[in-house]
Amino acid sequence: MAQIRSTNLEHQGGMTAKRDRMDDLEFSTEKGSFERHVVLVAPEIHWNTGNIGRTCLGAGSFLHVIKPMGFSLDAKQVKRAGLDYWPQVRLNIWENFTQFEQQMKPTKTEVALFSKKGAKLFWSLPPRDRMFLIFGSETRGLPHSILQRYAESIYRIPISEKIRSLNLSTAVGIALYESLRHSTSDGTDPMPGRPAG
Repeated sequence: MAQIRSTNLEHQGGMTAKRDRMDDLEFSTEKGSFERHVVLVAPEIHWNTGNIGRTCLGAGSFLHVIKPMGFSLDAKQVKRAGLDYWPQVRLNIWENFTQFEQQMKPTKTEVALFSKKGAKLFWSLPPRDRMFLIFGSETRGLPHSILQRYAESIYRIPISEKIRSLNLSTAVGIALYESLRHSTSDGTDPMPGRPAG
């Protein structure tokens, strides 16, 4: 399993984004260890990213943000949404999606894209040891080039016709914990001793 040494990626207004060692966040189960990465491509709303950061920390997952962003990560709203947990988020900032791919080297079987146009329902996510859950911006979704590249790995979360879409942070939470459930199908708690709530 790949490991990343801690190194500063970006410093914005006193906030430092770091890449942390993978083994700091591996889950251990009877079936082995696994890791999860949430990838936001060009997010636009600071509240969503702050909430997603908190969710990633609670789920023991990495958060990757692909530029451009519609806000500064130093915005008070981001920190407020992430509460006092925000400085602990394992955050990676990437200049573009190509840089992310070159450094993280996800295989096509480790990638799950989320889009309203997805042919597969999200509860059919594969139980992989390492997975990258990739989401587009709030108003534009994922770029066509990324959807085309991973055309066989596009999932959707079903919703009623009464709404256009789910909030991005809600969709991330649903997909991330469903992915974790698939990797702990024997009922093993990947974070024992840490009750929710």
